[in-house]
Amino acid sequence: MKKKWMKISSIFFMILATTSILLIGIQKKEIRQDLKEGCVNQTVQIVKYTVKEMLPQYGYQDQSNIQLVYSIMKRIVSNEMIPYLGYLENYGINSQELISENAVPAFLYSEDDETSEAKNVSGNSITTFTEKQLYSRSFLRKYFIQVDSTTTITDQELDGRELFRKNLQLNSQESPQILIFHTHGSEAYADSRSGKQSDTVTGVGEQLTKELKKMGFRVYHDTTSYDVRAGRLDRSKAYYYAAQGIERILKKYPQIQVIIDLHRDGVAQGTRLVTKIDGKKTAQIMFFNGMSRTATNGEISYLKNPNKLWNLAFSMQMQKKAYENYPGFTRKVYIKGYRYNLHYRKRSMLVEVGAQTNTVSEAYNAMKPLAKLLSMVLK
Repeated sequence: MKKKWMKISSIFFMILATTSILLIGIQKKEIRQDLKEGCVNQTVQIVKYTVKEMLPQYGYQDQSNIQLVYSIMKRIVSNEMIPYLGYLENYGINSQELISENAVPAFLYSEDDETSEAKNVSGNSITTFTEKQLYSRSFLRKYFIQVDSTTTITDQELDGRELFRKNLQLNSQESPQILIFHTHGSEAYADSRSGKQSDTVTGVGEQLTKELKKMGFRVYHDTTSYDVRAGRLDRSKAYYYAAQGIERILKKYPQIQVIIDLHRDGVAQGTRLVTKIDGKKTAQIMFFNGMSRTATNGEISYLKNPNKLWNLAFSMQMQKKAYENYPGFTRKVYIKGYRYNLHYRKRSMLVEVGAQTNTVSEAYNAMKPLAKLLSMVLK
């Protein structure tokens, strides 16, 4: 029996060693392509090969046992290693804090993928709403929001009476009122020219800045690409670097009341997020909110957001105005698990403008109606 367990232990050790080499390579950016898909797929293949090839060599021929070990290892990699690296990828939190208890934190046991998000390609055909509808949680869940499977939103949080009644109007001032920035400023579109910042989501942000200034808003546009380090694309710690940038800007302009993180989504290649506004092909947009909570493990203590309900009110009021004025322009408000740097101001918003399958002109065309929606809510 002792020899048998020694054999099993050695098998597990070799599997873990092989997997660790893969993960270390990813962290060193030697094979970083897609953390969520590439790492999982390659790891699964390694685990599958190791188990199927090595277990028989140790005298274990029962396929049910092989499948059991394979399932255990796949669960360990998918539920612990990948979410852990994914969290570091997005937030750059001190890894020593997370492993100080020799365990992966429970709140990381949910994968942060975009599978469900990518399916959110349409909004709502209703253009007018009764008070009863806006105060109905079931109505809001059906027509206004899409909740990712990795998180939850409570009925108390989804209170239409509170969300649609919050006053989001801005105070007039001489200094900047609105900050526009880009956590992933290098995100580009189907026909973007290489090396042209104007063809990325940063260029789209500049167009939004111009539209808002025409309407009398005072806007500061931060064109820093927080996902580029030393001239190379590097999404590692992008949210962490963006947070540092936000804090520097807020220290200089503490009167800023609105913060908008403008992104471009990623969807299946066959998906086109396009509508027509004023006769022009226009990229659909999506408002995005984080709950600082996972469905499996509840509140994320590292990611407190005292402005969470104000953030949600901002998105919901924008969504309502979009339905009323530009049917088909917005996808449903997407609700996900992390914080996404939305905690700095009550009027913080993350907006996805189209996807990689949209053209640059479609994304630019979306900025005028977006600016008008912002004016409707903020003035």
